[in-house]
Parts: sequence; C-alpha cells; structure tokens
Amino acid sequence: MRFGVNYTPSHGWFHHWLDFSLDDVKADFESIAGLGLDHVRIFPLWPVFQPNRGLVRPKAVEQLAQMLDAAHETGLDVQVDVLQGHLSSFDFYPSWVQTWHRRNIFTDPDVIDGQRFYVRTLAEALRDKPGFLGFTLGNEVNLLTESNPCAPAQAGEWIDTLLDECEKAAPGHPHVHSEYDAVWYESEHAFLPEHAANKGAMTTVHSWVFNGTAQRYGSMSPESVHHAEYLVELAKAHAEDPQRPVWLQEVGAAQPEITAEQAPQFAEQTLANVLTCSNLWGVTWWCSHDVDRALVDFPEREYELGLLTTEREVKPLGEAIARLVREAAHEPVERTPIKLHGDRPSWGPGGAFFEEWMSLARTGVRASIARG
Repeated sequence: MRFGVNYTPSHGWFHHWLDFSLDDVKADFESIAGLGLDHVRIFPLWPVFQPNRGLVRPKAVEQLAQMLDAAHETGLDVQVDVLQGHLSSFDFYPSWVQTWHRRNIFTDPDVIDGQRFYVRTLAEALRDKPGFLGFTLGNEVNLLTESNPCAPAQAGEWIDTLLDECEKAAPGHPHVHSEYDAVWYESEHAFLPEHAANKGAMTTVHSWVFNGTAQRYGSMSPESVHHAEYLVELAKAHAEDPQRPVWLQEVGAAQPEITAEQAPQFAEQTLANVLTCSNLWGVTWWCSHDVDRALVDFPEREYELGLLTTEREVKPLGEAIARLVREAAHEPVERTPIKLHGDRPSWGPGGAFFEEWMSLARTGVRASIARG
C-alpha cells in the first residue's frame, strides 16, 4: 500500500521549470519525506519541455532527471506525468498546436508523432533511474476535449498509441492515464469508463467533492467522505480483470467546500473509507505545498490545498496525513454487491445509482458494484 503526494513546488508553482532550483526541489522533497510519504507525482509543463514538435529541450530533460535523483536521495519514488496539459484550472499547450498551427492533440497524426517523440525522449533519460515508477500520459487530459473534440474510438486509440510508446520506451514500468470524473459521470463524454478501467497498468481515480457532492449533500456528509471509496468501487466494476489495481491518484480537501478546520477530519474519514477497498494500489494526496498568493488568477480553492505551506511548515492537514500514514491499515472488507444500472449521469452526485449506493453507506453497509 503506497501513500504519496502530488508535488506542487513551494516556490513558483509549476512555473518553477522556467527558473529551476535544484536546492528548492531538494528542500521540498525533504519536507514531503518528513511526513512519512513514499512517492511523488510530478508535472513537467509540455510547452516548456517541447517548444517545437521536433525539439525536446535537453536542459529541461536534464533538470527532470535531477529531480528524480533528488527524490531518490530522500526515499521518494516518482511517477512522471507527461502532457501538461491541464493543471489547477490552467491549460498548457505548446505553440505548435495553437493559433495558426492549431491542431487537435488527440487526433492529428503529426501531433501524436510529436507526443510519441516526447515520451521516447523522457524515457531515455528516466527509465533506468532508481525509484522511477513510470509515466502518466497527462493530468486529466479529458478536460481538453472541449478544445480538442474527439469521438470515443479516437480517445481510446490515442490512449493506446501513447501507452504503447511508453511501454516500448520504458518497458516494465506501470504506465497509466488519468481523467477527471466526467469519464464516470457525464453522458456523451468521449473518454469512457471502459478506457479508464482497462487501459494501462492500473486504473487511476481522481476524487473531488467540489464536483457537486459537497454542495448537494454537505461538506462532511456521508456522501462526501465516501466519495473516493465509491469511485474506486465504480472503477472496479468496469474492469475486465477483477484483480486490476486501482490508484486513488488525486484526492484533496478543497476550500470553500471543505474548510481548513474540517480538512483533517475529512482526510481521516475519506482515507478510512477508501482503505476498506480491495485492489487499492495506493493513495496520492493533492497536494504537497500551498500556492503562493503572489501568483494571481487561480481559483480560490487552489491556494491552500497543500499539506505544507510555501515556507514548508506542516499544516494541521499535513499532521493528520502523517499520522494516518503511520497508523492506517489497508484492510479490505467483505462487501454487499449491488447491480450497476442507468447511464453515466445516474452514477454521479444526485443520480439514482449514486443515491442507492450512498444510502447503503449511510447505514454502514459497504457495497461493491457489479455490472450486467
């Protein structure tokens, strides 16, 4: 059972790639390791690393490799997201897919060839690094479908193509892809539950209760603190392999839905619930450090999600996570199976199936989900 954190640099946010300081990275990793966590998920910015389709900047790749070395020195393994893509409400595209060069990142053959080249280049630098866990194709890439429309078959082909490139370039590592919860909850969404639950080494789940759960039911409601558990079980229901691992790759206590005072209790209850799930590979909290308020135009909820401040001081939420990592046990429980029904909107907050599953959770019944 793995416990880690999504790494948000304490200084400069992800713009730190433009003014890279290995000393700052090392200090950040030491503060993360001090919480007892064992891995980080890190985020190269696509336009910084690949400013031209034929150029992946050697200096940026060197800095990324240094980051993995620094993580290993502090006892942290590393999962590397490739295509950013989308982060904390901002989208990052290289200029060669924008303006006069606008091309669809999911369907254009030249763009996909460029993405494959990017993957290969990173893999050559990282694949033999100790503690390299593998690649995630990008962070919640399905958020980009509004600007890059595609059909489900095209989305599936894009995932397959890049995962195949990951495996060829860095064989034997658990390469995955990630989507936000539209993949489970929105009708007509091009990325499908079948994609999420069957492509890649394991299924990734991103659980955020500001998706309507906390607003509809309450910040500390059973629906909110069972949401991550529910998504893990919903993901398992769509897997062809009943033993397929699930990675809770993102979960966090976002304000204002979860207040700073509520955050430790929210974390404790959420993790206690999700640790009852079988086939759980690990939990990676969002995120490591707060965002400096000198950086403007973020949604308010993005600034104080960290376990640590921008000065690397441990917050009450960080203390709670450190305690949970020391004390929590992964103890899967026997579950009462219920049959999945309805369509994707019925599986989301307010939907008929969501309500059915949560009604059992409110009475203390742990439910699994069976398809067909």
